[in-house]
Amino acid sequence: MSGSFSSRAVGTAPRVLVVDGSKVVRQLIARVLKGELPDSDVVGAGSGAEAKELMEGGAFDFITIALRLPDMDGLELARHVRESAAQAYVPIVVVSGDVDDRLHNRTLGEHVTDYFDKSLGFQALAEFIRGYVKPPESAQGEVLYVEDSRVVALATRRILEKHGLTVHHVVSVEDALVLLDKAKEASRVGADIVLTDVSLKGELTGGDLLERIRRDYGYGKGRLPVLVMTGDENPANQAALLRAGANDLVEKPIEEKLLMTKLLFQLRVSQHLRERGDAA
Repeated sequence: MSGSFSSRAVGTAPRVLVVDGSKVVRQLIARVLKGELPDSDVVGAGSGAEAKELMEGGAFDFITIALRLPDMDGLELARHVRESAAQAYVPIVVVSGDVDDRLHNRTLGEHVTDYFDKSLGFQALAEFIRGYVKPPESAQGEVLYVEDSRVVALATRRILEKHGLTVHHVVSVEDALVLLDKAKEASRVGADIVLTDVSLKGELTGGDLLERIRRDYGYGKGRLPVLVMTGDENPANQAALLRAGANDLVEKPIEEKLLMTKLLFQLRVSQHLRERGDAA
């Protein structure tokens, strides 16, 4: 999957293509996008054919595609985009209102940068897109980071701290559980987000940590988001992690912009839910 950007995205107003068969949905996405990115140029397409025609007229910096279009499958359109030299590296996000589809279509997503669950709302989608085309220079939050490779941990920690995040790095799930236990005794969660590798050298894996956080501690996705890093491209294993309670996955090797977009987005959603009192 590609998370790179076209060269024209730097220093120019971002062009966003919204492909959805519903005119109402296109207008809603365009409206909230203009609110989040006032200088953006948002263009809508109601079909795959119309999207192809628009792309022939100029490059885009970001494309959202519905899974079901009137004339073709959304993933077929994504494949067409990747075959275009001008658009080969543009971020493509499939917007789906069906979580089951989102899980299932990871098996078909080699041309897609990411998936977005429409049930989170169009405002959240706008913030998500802003994270790609205009990522914040700094952020606030505490990251519990579990990684047993010192080399990987050093590089990733530098990325996180560069963006203003506070990082508590541990090398095993056992160490992470000690921190979470101490925090719970003090009536705290212990972190704003957990970033963990799925494969660790200790007895417990990142999947075990995820299970403990959701089952034993009772922290829901809004209360303590968990982002799982994995080099396993098996879609069944990826889907299992998401069903077990992972907020999202980051494929290894880590690509900085994709990691930070996903991590900062989950931080923002969690903060929003806590402010509304909806974080379970």
